[in-house]
Amino acid sequence: MAKPINRLQANVLTRSLRPGRHADGGNLYLSVSKAGAKRWVFLYRGPNSRPIEMGLGAVRDVSLAKAREKAIAARALLADGKNPLEVQRAERAVPTFGEAADDLIASMRPSWKNEKHAEQWTMTLTRYAAPIREKRVDHVQTEDVLQILRALWQTRPETASRVRGRIERVLDSARAQDHRSGENPARWRGHLDLILPRRTKLSRGHHAAMPYTEVPEFVRTIQQKLTMSNLALEFGILTAARSGEVREAAWTEVNRIDAVWTVPPKRMKEGREHRVPLCGRALEILNLASRIAGKRQSEFVFPGTRPGRPLSDMSLAMAIRRNGQGQYTVHGFRSSFRDWAGDETDFAREIAEAALSHLVGDDSERAYRRSDALQKRRNLMNDWAKYLDADPSLTIVPPRLVA
Repeated sequence: MAKPINRLQANVLTRSLRPGRHADGGNLYLSVSKAGAKRWVFLYRGPNSRPIEMGLGAVRDVSLAKAREKAIAARALLADGKNPLEVQRAERAVPTFGEAADDLIASMRPSWKNEKHAEQWTMTLTRYAAPIREKRVDHVQTEDVLQILRALWQTRPETASRVRGRIERVLDSARAQDHRSGENPARWRGHLDLILPRRTKLSRGHHAAMPYTEVPEFVRTIQQKLTMSNLALEFGILTAARSGEVREAAWTEVNRIDAVWTVPPKRMKEGREHRVPLCGRALEILNLASRIAGKRQSEFVFPGTRPGRPLSDMSLAMAIRRNGQGQYTVHGFRSSFRDWAGDETDFAREIAEAALSHLVGDDSERAYRRSDALQKRRNLMNDWAKYLDADPSLTIVPPRLVA
């Protein structure tokens, strides 16, 4: 006759009990120490009939119902010929999503020169990923990710994109450490893009623009591979310049002492000269471009494969596509910069518009504003470089300032 299970009553957890084990049935016991501490244990016999005790948690943390669930799972393992204690130890070696996220942030923190990045990652993976933080990282499934994203996808698309990308990064890191296997449930291309509707994009006219909150991570992505088109693309993002202005930039236009790139009227859409202040990373890109050009060295800063010619008009768009963001345009980064300047800084509208070489005001107003506010624009572009985390340590304050 089988021994009965579920013998204990719920009030047994609050009663004073003699030290020892009190059977609930089915190998589950309430163990009471001489000091009165209570915990759940699962008793079974190992391969050599040796008794094995597996702890299931203290009474203060594990209810009677939960202890019985754990006992059922342990008995199922025994029925499959598995050792419950060994399985438990293996599971404890796998971190929760929250632990994996915190470990990833800690490992990446030294590479972030701006502490704000760590704060943003921590907030995102604590607040929005709260439903999965206590879940074992190898148990996170597509539906768990969708539960988080659906609430944000259409109402807060930029936030949703950041949350998805960071969850994906945590799960990729866990897989690299053998804490999970299989496909990443937060992957966009070929997975979530088949389930979720296309999210709303920030745009100006027909130029699809990347949300400025995503641009820093994209810049770090293109920095991973040193190519002429990636350098030109990053230079364009840092300077908020148009594609043609960047691709056809000539060495004669660059003043490295004053850290200024002067684009002549014939190459400007507005038909007037445009002076562009260069941050430290922009100057570094010029040096890198010169170094990797090799035999392609020419009058152009970013030479193409054809002798004496600059990069082709599709080179920067292809660079965006190769780096996984083909839905956006090169021109759109100007919109990203403008939205950042308006949302995140106190710089006057006129300064931000001047950085884009846009005319502000009527003819009379512009007649009184003779200066192109180079120094104010330099401060703005240095702040943009810091936001992108291109390399704040290389921010330039030239020895001679041109008014």
